[in-house]
Amino acid sequence: MSKIKVLSIDDSALIRQLLTKIVNSDPNLEMVGTAANPILADSKVKMLKPDIITLDIEMPEMDGITYLKKLMLNNPIPVIMFSSLLDKHRELALDALNIGAFDYVIKPSANVRGGVEDLATDLVEKIKNAYNNRAKFYKKHGVTISEETRMSIAKTPAIEVEAPKTSSFKVHQKNTADIILPLAPSKEVPTDKIILIGSSTGGTEALIECLKNVTPSAPPIVIAQHMPEGFTTSFAKRLNSILKIEVRESEDGMSIERGQAVLARGAKHTMIKVKNGKYFIEVRDGEPVTRHKPSVDVLFRSGAVYAKNKAIGIILTGMGDDGANGMKEMKDMGAYNIAQNEETCTVFGMPREAIARGGVDEILPLDKILAAALKKA
Repeated sequence: MSKIKVLSIDDSALIRQLLTKIVNSDPNLEMVGTAANPILADSKVKMLKPDIITLDIEMPEMDGITYLKKLMLNNPIPVIMFSSLLDKHRELALDALNIGAFDYVIKPSANVRGGVEDLATDLVEKIKNAYNNRAKFYKKHGVTISEETRMSIAKTPAIEVEAPKTSSFKVHQKNTADIILPLAPSKEVPTDKIILIGSSTGGTEALIECLKNVTPSAPPIVIAQHMPEGFTTSFAKRLNSILKIEVRESEDGMSIERGQAVLARGAKHTMIKVKNGKYFIEVRDGEPVTRHKPSVDVLFRSGAVYAKNKAIGIILTGMGDDGANGMKEMKDMGAYNIAQNEETCTVFGMPREAIARGGVDEILPLDKILAAALKKA
């Protein structure tokens, strides 16, 4: 099987060296070239025809966001943004995703060598997922491919995303929601329905599409989107400016009612609780669950414990299996659950796993999900 061809564009020679080491450490990947800036990269993109590009933002001659726009307009290729600037300017990550980047990874600004190695698993998983979903990427960006290329993509087996045992990547333990909240149904009874949503890769766009028509009469909504600390603040503000309902970032002890949505705070676990029939939010620190914090499994577990048959679960695009167990737990407690279909997902990982584990009642395209959820509310 041919390897995934990666091209790295970064003005730091150290980062280019480390990225080459990380990529080439996985037997399914190959760093076919590097460039110090987008101007130098142009000829290498044409000559090497990479499957995936990793792209810095702050560079001489041309910045990464400008080059991303140019690339998506003239020669769309799946891109993973890789920049320390994303940590300070969180809106840039959302802008890059909106322009067409597949995903992003925050480059550590201190202890670069150790930090990049720690992020190797995350970066490689995103590269592989971008490769596995390139047919959808081409379709989304209107790229016309030959029938031969289309058949070749269709016949190529998906690359195993988990780091193989032969690689040098750190693989973190996949904790379950048990370490945060036991599966013990509460005696509290909520008076209203509640919609709980989980999403990851591709979720920033999917959430806007899914919720764009929700009105203030809708039940309360709580969202767990995989994002780092600080990024959820920017994304909550963006959702609040776009949607017809009020959107806030989660805070411990806050109440949530109809016409409101809460976005789980980055680097914390967000859960719902019920007291005197009303919904409240609990924000708690702790170890990652299914390698994520916030974790969809933790949010859905709280739905099973507190909302029971008043919960409506929605699982959207994302890689991995976070949320699959929690969705089954909600269904077992009487919730009604909806999964986004494969055709409209950027990555069908999370919905596929939830379906496979028996937690899903209905599978729908993205633009049909909200209406189906509201029928159950």
